[in-house]
Amino acid sequence: MTMRTAVAAGALFALALSTLALSPGAQAGASDYVLVPVVEEGEREIDFKAGFARARDGSRSGQQSTGLGWGINRFWFTELYAKWHQEPGAASGFDAWEWENRFQLSETGKYPLEIGLLLEIERPKDRSEGYELRWGPLLQADLDRVVDGLQANLNLLWQKHVRVAGGEPARLFGQWQLKLRWRPELEYGLQGFADLGPWQASRPATQRPQNAGPAIFGRFKLGTRQVLKYNAGLLLGLNRDAPRQTLRLQIELEF
Repeated sequence: MTMRTAVAAGALFALALSTLALSPGAQAGASDYVLVPVVEEGEREIDFKAGFARARDGSRSGQQSTGLGWGINRFWFTELYAKWHQEPGAASGFDAWEWENRFQLSETGKYPLEIGLLLEIERPKDRSEGYELRWGPLLQADLDRVVDGLQANLNLLWQKHVRVAGGEPARLFGQWQLKLRWRPELEYGLQGFADLGPWQASRPATQRPQNAGPAIFGRFKLGTRQVLKYNAGLLLGLNRDAPRQTLRLQIELEF
């Protein structure tokens, strides 16, 4: 990867990230996480995610999910999740089943960008909500020639409900992340989420919540094949319609 290529990739990500940061965006799910395009063949994992949001009126809500995943081959990783949701003032209850599939489209380390594709299907407990589909590209770049240890991710994902009365058009969501690889046990950076809405949406940016904030990451070896990975973020609402704070955590046991 030449300096010119690295700078070009960095500029691309900087432009994309600034676009997401300044674009109108609605609140992401409290337990949403930044997806990565790289797939490891044979990897199996148990994945736990949780997120807790505090609204500006002081009310609190939460989401949790537990998944079991498998790297079927060098380009396809699939995972099945059970999801729970907690409304303000209510107990947590089962919410949906989710089937996530990530496809790696580029050979690891061969090009400036790692490119992947997400296809996700969610079946809510409330059958009147139909099915939720989410799909789109996953992008990742190592920018060591720009800043030593810097990694950038950008995902653009469409989401649509099907088999539901009065369905709305697909919405475009954005996820971004910047991470400095300091040491395996502790890495740090920034991440953010935005709902860019349907193309014909005309609400002003101040009425479309968006979140961003600091995050930490790490991994610990537990044995020959066992690895415990974590990442956590504190997301701050960037306008008045966003929750004041969202705390999210993900823990993965790979084996």
